[in-house]
Amino acid sequence: MLFFPAILIGAAFGWYRAARRGGSRFDRIQYALVHAIFFAILALFATIFYHRMT
Repeated sequence: MLFFPAILIGAAFGWYRAARRGGSRFDRIQYALVHAIFFAILALFATIFYHRMT
């Protein structure tokens, strides 16, 4: 169940990074989407790894 919180955390982190760098609204959306996808993939692998170890 790490998948959905990871998407939200990734999107918020991406939005924050783009805002800190002075990006436009579209830059912030792009950063948020890329970070959300990356964090979701990491959470998916972590979930699979956890289930295989238990």
